[in-house]
Amino acid sequence: MSKADQFAKKRKSRLIIRTVVLLLLLGAVIFAIASKKTEKVLEIGDMAPDFEVVDLDGNKHRLSDYKGEGIFLNFWGSWCPPCKTEMPFMENQSKEFADKGVHILALNLKDTRLTAETFRDQYGLTFPIAQDKDESIRRAYNVIPLPTTVLIDPDGVIVDIITTGIDENQIRQAMESIQPK
Repeated sequence: MSKADQFAKKRKSRLIIRTVVLLLLLGAVIFAIASKKTEKVLEIGDMAPDFEVVDLDGNKHRLSDYKGEGIFLNFWGSWCPPCKTEMPFMENQSKEFADKGVHILALNLKDTRLTAETFRDQYGLTFPIAQDKDESIRRAYNVIPLPTTVLIDPDGVIVDIITTGIDENQIRQAMESIQPK
């Protein structure tokens, strides 16, 4: 076999391999697009998805148990600087609004139980804190940045989704907006 024939054979072989690889990649892309689940992004006006969690003190909390009351649902992590800033403000307002039918439920993401408990104790937090260990609630609420706060009115309707840290005045206004009439 001449060198020209060997070269042509190698070239043909490389072309076949490249074509197969390209077809495999194309197939993977098509499969990914076809099998992608379309998750509904929650919006203001939607019913808040129900869930059940156990807080750091062992108490169960089901969102539907709070029907008739406003819920300040906060997603946070101890490693998040804005979360650290807003937690003392949330504590102050939770005390003020507890008797007015507005409650804070804080869902910790990505921390160990010990880290979440230490954070709670360090900041003197008394409102319920639970861990979303498998992040199923985070996914149900389509939470990406931390902190994120979802304001839920007494009828279980989402009235606002706040995706930044907020100050004490903003927390007070948020809680007033979900206070039962």
